[in-house]
Amino acid sequence: MRNVVLGFLGTQLDSGKRRGWRPTVNLCEVDGFAVDRLELLYDQKFSRLAHGIKRDIEVVSPDTEVVLNRMDMADPWDLEEVYAKLFDFAQSYGFDEDRERYHIHLTTGTHVGQICWFLLSESRHIPAALIQTGPPRGEESKGTFDLIDLDLSRYDALQQRFDQQSREYGDLLKGGIETLNAAYNALIDRIEQVAGLSDAPILLQGESGTGKSELAQRIYELKLQRRRVKGRLVQVNCATLRGGSALATLFGQRRSYTGQAGTERAGLLREADGGVLFLDDIDELGLEEQALLLHAIEAGRYYPLGSDSEVTSRFQVIAGASQDLMTLASNGKFRIDLLSRLNLWTFRLPPLRDRPEDLEANLRFELARAEKALGTRVGFNADAAEAWLRFAKAPSTQWPGNFRDFSGAILRLCTLAPRGRITRAQVADEIATLERRWRAADGDADSKLVAEFVNTRLDPFDIAQLAQTIRTCRTSSSLSDAGRKLFAVSREDRKTRNDSDRLRKYLSKFGLSWNDISTR
Repeated sequence: MRNVVLGFLGTQLDSGKRRGWRPTVNLCEVDGFAVDRLELLYDQKFSRLAHGIKRDIEVVSPDTEVVLNRMDMADPWDLEEVYAKLFDFAQSYGFDEDRERYHIHLTTGTHVGQICWFLLSESRHIPAALIQTGPPRGEESKGTFDLIDLDLSRYDALQQRFDQQSREYGDLLKGGIETLNAAYNALIDRIEQVAGLSDAPILLQGESGTGKSELAQRIYELKLQRRRVKGRLVQVNCATLRGGSALATLFGQRRSYTGQAGTERAGLLREADGGVLFLDDIDELGLEEQALLLHAIEAGRYYPLGSDSEVTSRFQVIAGASQDLMTLASNGKFRIDLLSRLNLWTFRLPPLRDRPEDLEANLRFELARAEKALGTRVGFNADAAEAWLRFAKAPSTQWPGNFRDFSGAILRLCTLAPRGRITRAQVADEIATLERRWRAADGDADSKLVAEFVNTRLDPFDIAQLAQTIRTCRTSSSLSDAGRKLFAVSREDRKTRNDSDRLRKYLSKFGLSWNDISTR
């Protein structure tokens, strides 16, 4: 392949004012690097020097084709002008990477020109390696020659370092927990990529207790490490923004608004300037607050209460929601324009029941956290650990509070563990406690859920069973998948395991089908 070099004419160096060393000419004399074509960029003011350099190269390297490219600059130290001229040159140049290898000679030109060359090469607008040459260091030396390829993937050690750093960022987002769930790991990888490269809003959706607040904190820490933010993380619980104080909490207020001393406040948006604003439970925010918040996010400006002057605050946004915002928007309970602004990057966190393979790793994490909180070592007896994990992974264990329930249960077990050992009897008591609480919480919820599908009166026994069936169907991929979860125990004693047929017959008792439930 032919070697093609692009470079500026050195108006000082190529005139030989530095001990007779002329980098553009000497480049064509480097042993082992044949320059087949030199694309020399020059300003009209230095046309005579450019043509002189061309003649000298034809003498020392007759096989080198020298192409003079006139590029006049009003100010060669103006970054915008130099970059624009080089960018246009690159766009119009017919690069043929199948037949030619391209290089940029960095030694000549202004420092601004060198920066622009680097940026265009690094972005691959110019598919070229970089060449840096230097003057002779001894009487027999012809000068130094260094070739730098910006395709860093070719450097195994560097690539391994980048891969390691990516893993470290992923570990940060996962809180150091070695998760095994493929879908969750893929989700974290995508969040790491987006958070490290984009300043656009991030929307975290998922059931209550799936870890949205913790993940938002870790995303902020990642952005801080990647130098995408300098300010602090300001967390706003939108569910508490009710009544007249909501606007003052968000946007701040001046003393003139109330006329009373001590009532002036900066507001949470002002505190988030230069950092990240985490809008937790944004699905609970009122429509009036949504409209004002949208303007502040888009414009970076807003009016505090009682003020005639706008305040500027630039911040990045992470929002968390337990309800589906698209459904709320279609029902007129959430502004579609705010949703459009927030959901450029939407990530749905899976519930704990969909991550059974991660339960052991989360158990170790919660044990370590409880030990730190209690200041003592705690561990499971072998039979107790087996019993707990069997319960935790059972399809019938839905974990309605997700990690909030899981973490609270482990903390209770650790606190009550005699001599730092969690026994099987303790585990049985804790399981009974969880199930009792869930039944109490599900009482009204069960009736409301069943009423969405069945209009007739049902016995409390049937309501509880049918509600569990509906929830399982909604979180299952198919009728067979739902049947396997619902009949997980009894199916082991049957010769034929037609789970889908058993579930279909059960639903038909209430005039329901799989499609009735799965599509709502």
